[in-house]
Amino acid sequence: MTTSNTNHKVDVFISMADKWQEEYEKLRAIVLDCGLTEEFKWMHPCYTLNNKNIVLIHGFKEYCALLFHKGALLLDAHGILVQQTENVQAARQIRFRHVQEIVEMEAILKAYIQEAIAVEKTGLEVNFKKTTEFAIPEEFQTKCDEIPGLQSAFEALTPGRQRAYMLYFSAAKQSKTRVARIEKYTQHILEGKGLDD
Repeated sequence: MTTSNTNHKVDVFISMADKWQEEYEKLRAIVLDCGLTEEFKWMHPCYTLNNKNIVLIHGFKEYCALLFHKGALLLDAHGILVQQTENVQAARQIRFRHVQEIVEMEAILKAYIQEAIAVEKTGLEVNFKKTTEFAIPEEFQTKCDEIPGLQSAFEALTPGRQRAYMLYFSAAKQSKTRVARIEKYTQHILEGKGLDD
């Protein structure tokens, strides 16, 4: 790894990490060896090709991971890609709990990164589910029936904002939690705002 390819923000990120430092360093060296540009996005090391995101390094309590932005398009010849949650459509992770796992998988990781680069170069895109394919929680439909204009205000939102609300409302396991979430954001929707606006 040559220091001219590195990004100072990633140096700081790794030096400040409470855990996974050794794993981050090894993943960083592997990714940079594949010729990608190191950037710092979403508070994590992100590696790009012609300004297109290819992989990201991130850590959690139980594991650190190499996240492939278009991982759903990879062949996954070794069956090691993980879909983080059922709602994640494009990204896939390879998870690690110790640096030795990364060392042992270096050749495989490089092959997956090269495949991800090839996918990007061919211009392949993930076919995302349309907003209309997401189930509308019964509680939200009830609220739309109760409040004039809520349904049309929701439909006027961008597809991404609609999806964010549907995923957020649906993620609650209990009806009372779904109702509380819907109550909290009804005015936002009526004002044409997204979940994070």
